[in-house]
Amino acid sequence: MFTVEETIEVAVPVSTAYNQWTQFKSFPRFMTVVKRVDQVRPALLTWKLAVGPLRHEFQAEIVEQEPDSHLTWRSLERHTVHQGEVTFRPTSTGGTTVAVRIEIDSRAAGILGRLPNLVGRIVQRELTHFKAYVEGLGAESGAWRGTIRDGRVRPEEERPHRSRVAHWPVG
Repeated sequence: MFTVEETIEVAVPVSTAYNQWTQFKSFPRFMTVVKRVDQVRPALLTWKLAVGPLRHEFQAEIVEQEPDSHLTWRSLERHTVHQGEVTFRPTSTGGTTVAVRIEIDSRAAGILGRLPNLVGRIVQRELTHFKAYVEGLGAESGAWRGTIRDGRVRPEEERPHRSRVAHWPVG
């Protein structure tokens, strides 16, 4: 098992960074490794990745999601190959620090499991692409403001009321 931790500061408010991150179907527009993301249910995603000649498809469950705060996930392969978290924190300048932490089972992750430095460089590069994308837009392309606990969407009536309206479908 190894851990990759990468952080970047983006010049947009936390809600904008968070809202754009929840638009999973847009990831292939700015990430070079992500080729496709399908949102099967609010807490279940199918990812198609490619790094050079390597191709990988997997499902991931969003375990916890709190608007403007964090999102945690785990892969749903036969063995949990990876799990991770992305957090969103305000900066003193009105921007956002986006931090990604991924734990990877090096035995189950194939060739990438033997190259933790490569994985770290890929994650940092993709965060740089996210920064350019969200700052270039200036505003999110969509939003989903739902809360997920233990892989389940919390009912609307249990959530604190917010001025923003949840949009569906997520993507």
